[in-house]
This record gives sequence, C-alpha cells and structure tokens, in this order.
Amino acid sequence: MSWAEKALEELLERAATAEPRTRGRWPLYADPASGHWTTTARGSWAGGFWAGLLWLRAIVSGNPADRAVAAGRTAALGPWVAADTAARGLILWYGTALGAAAGDAGAAGLRARAARACLEARDPRLGLVPWGAAFGGPRELARVDGLPGLLPLLRLAGPGGVAAARDQLDLQLGLTTGGREPVPSWRALPEGGWEPHPDPPPGWSRTVAWLALAVADAGDDGRRRALLAHPRVAARFAGDAPAVPLVRPGGPPDTSAAAIEAVAALKLAAGLRGRAVAVLRELVTAHLRDGRLLDGCYDHEHGVATRHELVWGDFFLAVGLAILTSAIDPFAC
Repeated sequence: MSWAEKALEELLERAATAEPRTRGRWPLYADPASGHWTTTARGSWAGGFWAGLLWLRAIVSGNPADRAVAAGRTAALGPWVAADTAARGLILWYGTALGAAAGDAGAAGLRARAARACLEARDPRLGLVPWGAAFGGPRELARVDGLPGLLPLLRLAGPGGVAAARDQLDLQLGLTTGGREPVPSWRALPEGGWEPHPDPPPGWSRTVAWLALAVADAGDDGRRRALLAHPRVAARFAGDAPAVPLVRPGGPPDTSAAAIEAVAALKLAAGLRGRAVAVLRELVTAHLRDGRLLDGCYDHEHGVATRHELVWGDFFLAVGLAILTSAIDPFAC
C-alpha cells in the first residue's frame, strides 16, 4: 500500500467511526488533542463536505451499508436548496456530486433541484448569485468562496445556467485578481460598481485556493492562463513555495487551504501535478495524525479553532489522495 492509499484509508476510517457519534449533527471542526468534533444542527456552510466524505468512503469501500449512510446524509441537506446564499454551491455540489457519480438517484435529484434554485437566485442587476443573507452580514457580496460548487451547479441548469456561471466566474476573477493582492470579498455599491469588503480580509489563505478550484472546474484554458499569470497565484503554485500558506501574514498555518490548492493543481494543468503531489505528501507527513488533518484555521479574526481539524480540510485532502490513487476521476466532484 502506497503512502497516499494508507493516508486515504485513515481519513475515511476517521469519518466512518465519527459518523455514528455525531447523532445526526454535522461536524465542523475538531479539537487537535482530543479529536472531539464541534458540531452544528444543520451543517452550516460545510455540511456538504461531510456528506461528500461519507460518499467517498462508500465509493472506496463498495459497502452497501456505507452507501446507505452517505445517501441519508445527502438527503438531509435538502432544506438548504431554499437558503439565501451562494454557499449552496459548497453545500449542495460537494454533498451530492460523488453520490450522483455513484448512481444514487436521491443525490442526482437533489443536485438538479439545487441547480435550478441557484439559477433562479441570480440577480441580473449584479450579474451574479449574491453571497446572500443566510449567514448574516451584507447580502449583496461577491465572495470568492461563493464560486466553488456554485458554478458546476449553474452549468447543470441548461444554457442560461452555463451563461450565468461564465459571467459570475469572469466577474469574480476580475474583481479578485484586479490588483497586486487578491481581494476575496466585494460589496455592491448602490450606484453601481463594487468596493472591497473586509470579510474575509485581503491576504486570506483560502482566496487563491477557492479561486483556483473554481477556475480549474470551469475547464477553460484562457481563464486558467489568466489566473496563473497573476503574481500571487503563480507564487502559490511554484514548486519552491511553502506547502501550507498562513491564514494571513503573521497568522497560523491553514492546511485546509493547502488541501484545496492541491486538488485545484491536479485539475488545473498536467504541469502542476508535481506541485500537488508535494503538497499532499507534506500534509500527510507533517500534519495528518490518526486520520485527522490538523493545523487548519477556521476563524483567525475571532480566535475560533485556529489550529484544528476542519471538515473541509479532511474532505479536500481525501479527494486529492483519491484522485492521486485513481479512486475517483479528477472532475467527479
């Protein structure tokens, strides 16, 4: 068994043993010492990653019981279809894609409903599906973490959805990479146009990760070249760059950002595979303990879970390893 296969097995076993202990709640982040998960009742914006991790477990194991558990979790995401947030992409794409790829009718049906709902939520005045009000704060935001998952869902909604996905990616790509420092969040102005929004702040560790993943999934060579031409983005994918970025300058590391970047690199270009493998190996060697990817930062600004296991960190590390070992197709999710 290779190092990647062994690490993937550990991650999936961690999910399998944790699932019955959650009692139907949704893991969000776990204490680095005890491994105890802090959970939420509805999953917040990260619930899809737990369902996706369980689907990955079912695909690798081939066990009908694992499949039933994953299908049940995906079905429980159904109420998020009506939520006012672009984060429906994170929830309902990553929570359904692997299930749909495995032939689960429930996952495929929920994905189709989510695709239609996301297209209906598009604001033609803004030219995008706005971040929304589901999690508080300003509604009319263009946030880089609103792209992954949302764009693949939109593209499933027919020609109008394909156009909406293209326009939203182009708008966010232009806003985020328009200056020297990528800016992850922008607020719509009443008179038209956009201004930077402070949450998440410039320099945020997951800015490049989320944007690169969205561009990779778009499958457009022109956009890939434009993204990789930006100095800050190019620096993150350089072979000699640190494997794990800091959550912001002077802050703690964020292994979840590194895991997302590794998956993006595996999808972006064949020439970035070596970088992806190096990052995945570093995460496994230096930060994976008993199937738990440690040293992720949930919310540095408020001091919440700053050196913890994060559900999306585990998910993207598992996906990267699954792609690397050919357990799943790179674009299965």
